[in-house]
Amino acid sequence: MSAPPPVPAETTEPFGNGDTARASLEALRSEIAKAVVGQDPTVTGLVVALLCRGHVLLEGVPGVAKTLLVRALAASLELDTKRVQFTPDLMPSDVTGSLVYDARTAEFSFQPGPVFTNLLLADEINRTPPKTQSSLLEAMEERQVTVDGTPRSLPDPFLVAATQNPVEYEGTYPLPEAQLDRFLLKLTVPLPSREEEISVLTRHSDGFNPRDLKSAGIRPVAGPADLEAARNAVARTKVSPEIAGYVVDICRATRESPSLSLGASPRGATALLSTARAWAWLTGRDYVIPDDVKALALPTLRHRIQLRPEAEMEGVTPDSVITAVLAHVPVPR
Repeated sequence: MSAPPPVPAETTEPFGNGDTARASLEALRSEIAKAVVGQDPTVTGLVVALLCRGHVLLEGVPGVAKTLLVRALAASLELDTKRVQFTPDLMPSDVTGSLVYDARTAEFSFQPGPVFTNLLLADEINRTPPKTQSSLLEAMEERQVTVDGTPRSLPDPFLVAATQNPVEYEGTYPLPEAQLDRFLLKLTVPLPSREEEISVLTRHSDGFNPRDLKSAGIRPVAGPADLEAARNAVARTKVSPEIAGYVVDICRATRESPSLSLGASPRGATALLSTARAWAWLTGRDYVIPDDVKALALPTLRHRIQLRPEAEMEGVTPDSVITAVLAHVPVPR
């Protein structure tokens, strides 16, 4: 997935309009670039997730600015963000909140947990036991948290950006399929190129402090009104019967792949159509074309399929299976 082409920033349409919102969201890339070098596809993936009201799993080795990226996105969108470091001793109540006894009133009151925010950074989510991982399931799916039988709504927008490292698997708890399926996208955060890494070092030598985003000059370039206008515009993006059939054919082909023990479910097909619509709108169109589906197939489906053990031993990867499927499924004209 590459970044969409630039959209003209100047517009005479009123604030909150879809075209204005597109220009504002496009400006996120240059704003975040003040703190994070490169990673345009990851930034775009996070924006797509916000447009689709989805969640993102970020996978990359330590030190590739996953945490900084989420913080910079929140600052550029003027959204509240909180970070939770997932550890083996983390309890569900440490995420969702709990009832606290107040000795002055002799009553229990609810103390909200860090999940009550716009962007929740769940750092190293695979280092906490399944019981705590599952505490996010209701929040991610229902946009609410139930404590002591009382449901409490989460803010809107709400996005979980969970990170996990593809190394050091000892002492980790792999996310079960049900949890993985709650993530709209799985984005791989690559190591920077040589030129990008030199730029990172130059910035640090010039006094850049990743813990102080204001000093980097990051300012809000979009807000909740832009995001809501963008979501409404994405909902109006047209999908032809041929495109819907193309999405279904791709997902059905994964279920028939000899390399997979588990293919993409109908929920995966729905997710792929949703992300393709958001991508189409970001590129300036009000209709979806096959290239939009292809652009989002890898990040939308790679975590929804499961390799057979023998295929994994032969070096087959989820991305290679999806790429092969895209090459063989007929593209609608």
